[in-house]
This record gives sequence, structure tokens and C-alpha cells, in this order.
Amino acid sequence: MDLTKLNFDANKMLDGLQKWVLCESPSFDRTAVNRMQDIAAHDLALMGASVERITPHPLAGDCIRARFPHPDIGDPGLLILGHMDTVHPIGTLAKLPFWRDGNLCYGPGIADMKGGNYLALEAIRQLATVDVQTPLPITVLFTSDEEIGSPYTRNLIEAEAGRAIAVLVPEPARRGNGVTSGRYAVARYHVSTCGRPSHAGLRLSEGRSAIRKMAETIIAIESMSQNDCTFSVGVTHAGQWVNCVSSEATAEVLSMAKKQADLDAGIEKMLELNDPTAEVSTKVTLGLTRPVWESSPATMKLVAMAEALAKNLGQPFRHESSGGGSDGNFTGAMGVPTLDGLGVAGDKFHTLDEHIEVDSLAMRGRMMAGLLMQIDASL
Repeated sequence: MDLTKLNFDANKMLDGLQKWVLCESPSFDRTAVNRMQDIAAHDLALMGASVERITPHPLAGDCIRARFPHPDIGDPGLLILGHMDTVHPIGTLAKLPFWRDGNLCYGPGIADMKGGNYLALEAIRQLATVDVQTPLPITVLFTSDEEIGSPYTRNLIEAEAGRAIAVLVPEPARRGNGVTSGRYAVARYHVSTCGRPSHAGLRLSEGRSAIRKMAETIIAIESMSQNDCTFSVGVTHAGQWVNCVSSEATAEVLSMAKKQADLDAGIEKMLELNDPTAEVSTKVTLGLTRPVWESSPATMKLVAMAEALAKNLGQPFRHESSGGGSDGNFTGAMGVPTLDGLGVAGDKFHTLDEHIEVDSLAMRGRMMAGLLMQIDASL
């Protein structure tokens, strides 16, 4: 079919996306995430989908699973996989309002990844307006905890992917209109140091500072970063009173590697920092991990489809394995053909300058529509 005849209108799409962005939905705020899922469920129902609401855990926001009418509904099909949680706390709109500046539009979560989720639904809408049937039935799964490592939804994601011919993930595009054909392995850790308290003014020498030990540990951790495996400390907590020598400090650490073996070696290095018997003890606990996703021949078939579509549409194209981690790690590592980075073009994700390129809503929407029309059971 001629994808250029589909009536993708970036300005109209941005109007619809605005409501999503104005509904702040940080991962740790279950009520806020559920408000966002209410909006998504409503939009999906208007499109004719059968919508289910799934609560993966009492501490997590709900997930939305939607299945669209199809003659082969119930058979293996296409899974569009996205998350509706963001890293931005409630109130971020005061610092990062939804606003447009020419071809750029700003807002919390607009690129990662509400913009991509929205264009995926617009692709389905546009195909419905011209009354064409996709070769495979489509399921959309919007999850609620990806930004914290998907601790509550991994099983659901893997179960749904196991019933799919292919998985399409509208995370932000790579630079140069690129897509993601693999993901690095990721691990998270909890680090704590335990010292001895004392009055910092009267008896400083009697105390043993957990903060000092944590500072030394942070330097040691980040000094381990190399090209094959990186380490970064993103969260620290310590101390309660300035006149007390701190007795406890905690930190959260992220490591990432292109190869699973390198991540495994990095995990060993982190665990070697455990020193429970020292005067100021250190404890390192491995937390959530994402397995490495290496491109398979079937994934490369999806890449070739996307490249041909981009060429026919007059768009640039590239693909690469990427850091950052996504739920595509899980589905790709399972061996299910997965194509990631199909969302909007943008930049400054997870910051107060997060934005998208408005024209990419329509441009990338056409690519998504083309993939929905081309992928079939022969993959």
C-alpha cells in the first residue's frame, strides 16, 4: 500500500499527545500512573480494541493490554510494547512545561516514551481509516514500571512476547532516524555502609562515618568503569543530623555492558566490595538485571523491512545496538524477533530539557504503519 496516502498529521498528533504528557506518571506513584493508564485505556477503547486492566503488584501501577479485532485473533501476532511510567516526579511540569518551539516540543516523558506510544496507536488508527487488514493480529501492552527496571511486569512481558510473532518497541529513535536492533546488558545494585555514631561536636573521634566510607566506595565504584562495562552511582542517602557522625549510608548503582560476560564480570567486581567485618562495613546486593539482547537473523529481517520502508518514504535510516536498557531486552533475549527504537526523534531524555521533533510523529508513524502491514507469520 502507498503509505504516503495515510493522513498522518503531526500537528493533530501533537494535540492528542498533549493530554498524555500533561498527565504526569512517575513510576513510584501508583495513582498517577493509573491516571495515565485511564487515558490510554479510553483512547484504545475508542479505537475499537478490547481493553484489559492488569494489576501486576499492589505497589505498581496497572498495565493496559489491548487486542484489536482481527480474523485470526487469538493466534500469534504482533506485540507493541511500551511503558507509561516516567522518571519525572509530580510537579515537573512547573519546571518542564508542555510547550512548542518551532519543530521542537518539550515535556516530561514526551520522548521516553509517551510520544512513541502515541504514534504507534496513530499508525493503527490510520490503517483502520483506509479499511486495510494487517496480516497479523495486534496486541498493545502498556506497562507501568520500566523506568525502575520492570520488577513487577517482566513475567507479564515475557508471557505476552511468548505468544507473539514479533515485538515492536516504540522507545525513542536513535540519532539519524535510527532504530535499535540490540540492547546492552544492565544490572542494578544496592550499596550500604554502616559505621558508628557519635556526637560530632563533643566526641567526633569516637565515631566512624558511614558517609566517608560511602564517598570512598563511590569513587572506587566509578573508577571501575571501562569501555567493556560502565558503573555509575545515581542515588545516595545518608545522615539525619549535622551534629551526628553518620552511622548509615546507602547508594544505588547501575552497570551496563555490551556483552553478557562483561556484565557478569562487573557483577563479580561489585560483589567483591562486600566487607562485612570492617570497622565501617560495606554491603553490596545485586538487584534487578536486564539480559543482553543480541541481534538475531529474524531481528535483522525486521531491520531490513524498516530500512526499505524508510528508503521508500525518503527518510534516512540506521540501526545499532544501544545502551539504556528497555523491555526489549527481555523479549529480544528470549529469541522473539524484536525491533526497538521505533518511537519519536528527540533528545535529552530523563532531563528537564526532554523534547521531541514534532515532524517525526508523522514520519515515524508511517514507518510503524508499514511494519504493521508487512510483518507476517513467515518471519
